[in-house]
Amino acid sequence: MAGSPEREEKREFKGIRMRRWGKWVSEIRIPRSRTRIWLGSYDTPEKAARAYDAALYCLHGGRGRFNFPDEARPVVSEELRQALSKSDIKAIAAHFAAAPAAARLHLPPSPPPPPPPQEHPAAADVDCGSPSFGLDDFFLRDPSRPWDLLL
Repeated sequence: MAGSPEREEKREFKGIRMRRWGKWVSEIRIPRSRTRIWLGSYDTPEKAARAYDAALYCLHGGRGRFNFPDEARPVVSEELRQALSKSDIKAIAAHFAAAPAAARLHLPPSPPPPPPPQEHPAAADVDCGSPSFGLDDFFLRDPSRPWDLLL
């Protein structure tokens, strides 16, 4: 029976269900509406759940109860995310569900930003407008000795 407690206990993921013939399907409700977006049929519950997660992200951003909270999300800017159509969300969800596992791993922490470039002290001394400044000043005589340029 569709709503029986036994069947509900077996369901591990939100937004998916199994068809009688064994395929897993996924759909999501549009906020403040009775309309749903059909996300497709999948051969495993994990793929269907990942499609749901991608659609949830497209609709709600980082808010929401994700099936896989530690995995990466689709790369969609905030402006674009708010302008997505139903077909866009469905396509993103299908693509995300089919992505290789390596693409869905937990995102590593962002590296710190690189330090601002520091001006080399000798570069401030060079006057590019002087008549003695030539192209030879740009080229190294010996590539193994980059410090020759500073002399």
